[in-house]
Amino acid sequence: MDILQRLREDYQRFPLDQSYDLYAADVRFKDPMNEFRGVDRYQKMIGFIQRFFTQPQLELHHIQQSGPEIRTDWTLSWTTPLPWQPRIRISGWSELQLDAAGLICAHIDYWHCSKLDVLKQHLPIGR
Repeated sequence: MDILQRLREDYQRFPLDQSYDLYAADVRFKDPMNEFRGVDRYQKMIGFIQRFFTQPQLELHHIQQSGPEIRTDWTLSWTTPLPWQPRIRISGWSELQLDAAGLICAHIDYWHCSKLDVLKQHLPIGR
C-alpha cells in the first residue's frame, strides 16, 4: 500500500490508530500552536487530542504528491469540553516532506484562520 493511501486511511480514523511508522524518529512538526521534533512527541499530541476533545474529526479534502513532497488539504473539527460544548472547525493544509528512506521527516500545518479566530469559536457569545 502506498503512502498516500495510508495517509487517507489515517485521516478517516483520526485520531485513532494512526500510522506512526510512516514518520522518521526525529520528524519535525510545526503548526500555529506547536513546534517540536520527534515521533514520540507527535504521538503524545495526537493522544492529547483523543483524550481531551470530544468527537475529533479530520476531513481530508485533497491529497497530492510531487516527488518527496506531499500536500493535504483538510478540515479539523472537535467539540471542546466546556459547558456550552462549542464545535470548533479549523481548515488548513499540511506540507509533508519525505526523506531518502521514504519516511515523513517534516510535517508542517498551516491554517486558513488565525489563532484568535479559533479562540473566538470557543466563546458562547453569538452561539
